Amino acid sequence: MSAALESRGLGRGIETCGAWLLAVIWILPLVYAAWTAVHPTAYSAHFVLDAPLTADNFARAWDAAPFARFFLNTVLLVSMTLAAQLVLCTLAAYAFARFAFFGREVMFLLVLVQLMIMPDVLIVENYRTMNALGIVDSILAIGLPYMASAFGIFLLRQTFKTVPAELDDAARVEGANFLQLLWKVYVPLARPTYIAYGLVSVSYHWNNFLWPLIITNSVTTRPITVGLQVFSSVDQGIDWSIITAATLMTSAPLLVAFLLFQRQFVQSFMRAGIR
Repeated sequence: MSAALESRGLGRGIETCGAWLLAVIWILPLVYAAWTAVHPTAYSAHFVLDAPLTADNFARAWDAAPFARFFLNTVLLVSMTLAAQLVLCTLAAYAFARFAFFGREVMFLLVLVQLMIMPDVLIVENYRTMNALGIVDSILAIGLPYMASAFGIFLLRQTFKTVPAELDDAARVEGANFLQLLWKVYVPLARPTYIAYGLVSVSYHWNNFLWPLIITNSVTTRPITVGLQVFSSVDQGIDWSIITAATLMTSAPLLVAFLLFQRQFVQSFMRAGIR
């Protein structure tokens, strides 16, 4: 018995050490970025504890590129995309979960197939579609290919299927139609799933880079990730202090949101897990 307990304790100790090691490896780039951003350029590669602090790097980075416009474009992009996803995914998931119609299973399998296809594979076809619609170099073109999210449909469909059928019957006895049933019964019960999916969607589209880089050409439509890449691609050399300051500015909203909603984020995924 004692040998088994010692073996179990040793295993937990190894797991704990491994977790801490991974955490340190993950956070080191963020620590370096924070250090470099608040110190003069001379200390970007020299860790001196009494090095002078400065906020000039953030001011210089903000003035060097139209980050206010980049932030506005990104907020418009993630808001528009998330709003469309919530509407489309809710209606599709409700239909797959509660309606019986010809070809339902085949159509749902096609939705699942989309989960296996990387978005980068469809870049050429998506660009041709946006060009045919005449919306190249627009915020709408960035978000349109992602508005019908297969992951969102699947996640909400699994959640809706767990709603007891008795609630449907009770609501219909009270005279509720299908849309009222969806809005007053299914949506409130799936709130943890909506929170979890919303956080994932905002994080993904805030950090998305390749597709916005290809589909946008002007400052008025570039999101923050593309703007940061263009800002850091300078011909006269690289000032890591300014670049890391700009990087922290662009990632700060997501970091703050994660710190504020960390518990809700974890609890939402635990409650909204695939059943």
